[in-house]
Amino acid sequence: MVTEQIEARGIHTPAVLVAMRTVPRHLFVAPALAWQAYSDHPLPIGAGQTISQPAVVALMTDLLDVQRPDHVLEIGTGSGYQAAVLSLLAAKVYTIEIIPSLGQEAAKRLQTLGYANVEVRIGNGYAGWRERAPFDKIVLTAAPPEVPQALIDQLKAGGKLVAPVGPSIGTQELIVLDKSRSGRISQRRVIPVAFVPMVKE
Repeated sequence: MVTEQIEARGIHTPAVLVAMRTVPRHLFVAPALAWQAYSDHPLPIGAGQTISQPAVVALMTDLLDVQRPDHVLEIGTGSGYQAAVLSLLAAKVYTIEIIPSLGQEAAKRLQTLGYANVEVRIGNGYAGWRERAPFDKIVLTAAPPEVPQALIDQLKAGGKLVAPVGPSIGTQELIVLDKSRSGRISQRRVIPVAFVPMVKE
C-alpha cells in the first residue's frame, strides 16, 4: 500500500510513511471488508460515511506537517483511522464525530488498540472544541462549503489547517490554510477531491 499508492504519488516524508505502515488499517473497517482495507479506494464504515483511500489520508497528513509537540484537532472521526495515524506524529489528538454510533465505536477501538493520546468527542465539528483550543493543526475529513470561522479562530497563530471544501454534490478542493504569526490567513488549493459533506447539528 505505502509503496504503490503513497510513495508512488510523491509522498516521501519518513514519519508519515512510518505512521501509514504502522497503523493496522484493516482493524478500522468492518470485518467483511478487511480484505479491501489496503486497496486504493474509500470504503463504507456505516451511517453513510466512509474511510478515505490510503493515498488521501497520507496526503492530508503530509500537508498538515505535524510535529511531535503539536496538539491536533480532527473534525470527522469516522472509524478513527486518521486519528490513529496522527497520534503517532503528534503529542495529542482531539477528534470530533457528530454521529454518536461512529464516535462511540471509534473511541472504543482507539482505546483497545492503545492510542492513548487520542480524545474523542461526540459533537458539532462546526463549533470546534473551544475548551481544548487553540490547536497547532486542524484537519477536516468531511467537506464544508467553506471553512468554519470557529475553526479558524481556534487555530494557533503559525498553525495550519487542511480541509476538503466545496459543495456537497460534485467536486471539492483540498485546501491548505495557514495562519501567520500575525494572524493573517492565506490558503492554497491542492487537488480536486470527493468527500462526504460535513454535517451540521
